[in-house]
Amino acid sequence: MMGKNKKSIYILVFSNFLICLGIGLVIPVTPFIKNQYHFTTSQMGVMTSLFAFAQFIASPIVGKLSDKLGRKPVIVFGLFTYMISEFIFAVATTLPIFNISRIIGGLSAAMVIPTSMALGSDLTTLKDRAKVIGWLSAAFSGGLILGPGLGGILAGITYKTPFWVAGILSITSAIFTYIFLKEDKEVLEREELEAEKKAQEKGSIRAILTLPMVMLFGMILVSSFGLQGFESIYSIYVNQVFDFGLGTIALVLTLNGIISLILQVAAFNWIINKIGEMRLISIAFLLSAVCVFWITQAHTHIEVIVATLIIFSSFDLLRPAITTLLTKSSRSNQGLINGMNMSLTSVGNVIGPLMSGALMDWNTHYPYLVVTIILAASYLLTFIVRKHPIVPVE
Repeated sequence: MMGKNKKSIYILVFSNFLICLGIGLVIPVTPFIKNQYHFTTSQMGVMTSLFAFAQFIASPIVGKLSDKLGRKPVIVFGLFTYMISEFIFAVATTLPIFNISRIIGGLSAAMVIPTSMALGSDLTTLKDRAKVIGWLSAAFSGGLILGPGLGGILAGITYKTPFWVAGILSITSAIFTYIFLKEDKEVLEREELEAEKKAQEKGSIRAILTLPMVMLFGMILVSSFGLQGFESIYSIYVNQVFDFGLGTIALVLTLNGIISLILQVAAFNWIINKIGEMRLISIAFLLSAVCVFWITQAHTHIEVIVATLIIFSSFDLLRPAITTLLTKSSRSNQGLINGMNMSLTSVGNVIGPLMSGALMDWNTHYPYLVVTIILAASYLLTFIVRKHPIVPVE
């Protein structure tokens, strides 16, 4: 059943990758925007959070809209809107215009990412759905991983270049999507629709509010909060404290992208089979806490680079490990669980940059010291979950 829709699925994967690539492009150029326009770190944190906040607010509205209008028009309009946001960012010279660009970018992400997931489900049978959603998730992760490195390289030309390139790629993707993407709403057979309907009827918040599940949802919030709290000011921090130039930042983020892709594509399943999700989550929290603190005490560039690569690698294994563990918790509550996963991730993405930006204006090292404490506390929480293992809820 997936065969005749393979072209459409590939287009969806590319669109998802493109949007997430754009999310990461801004990260390596933030210190140079900050310095050129004399913004505070708090203002940069707000700029980063506005993207996630707009996405968080718009996602449920867009979901209902795509049910009425169809998935394809929403995705195409989202890609076109994304082009507008990137071009506005490229020509912006004042803080309000930069912020407007990020809000429009968040709205476009809300139109493309969840709608792509929904259409991916529409285009596949239950048998193939997990594989396709996995491809879309990999595109999401891959864009977030490679975005900062690519942004750093393109910014070597001029710090505006990444946004011009992203805008051009976006309009190209919108045209290809409009021409080649086909919606097939009849792809699911009647029995599968009935099975899904029954599963949805079983879904309830009470069924998943067990102690280990609550702890896992808390870890989702903490991991997204910690990653954004660390990543959103990383370029500013290393530029200000260790005098990292654009080339060094681009090198670090590119190395991280390569390592993370290897870990997620080639090593993740092997690690899970060897030690299990919960042990991996525990180790990832511990390593990230230790290395974030290490950066605040580091004296050499090599120390900072090594610690950075360990932190990003830990987070890149932590998030899929938590998600994988969640998918085992219930067969009948997947929609509810995935919805809560996305919502909590968005909340963390909003709060993290705001917290780090405000604290960094107060004291350079405070953001990472706070992130260290939160990650260390999360490591301790993993022992509670390990004593109360996840029991599948049918």
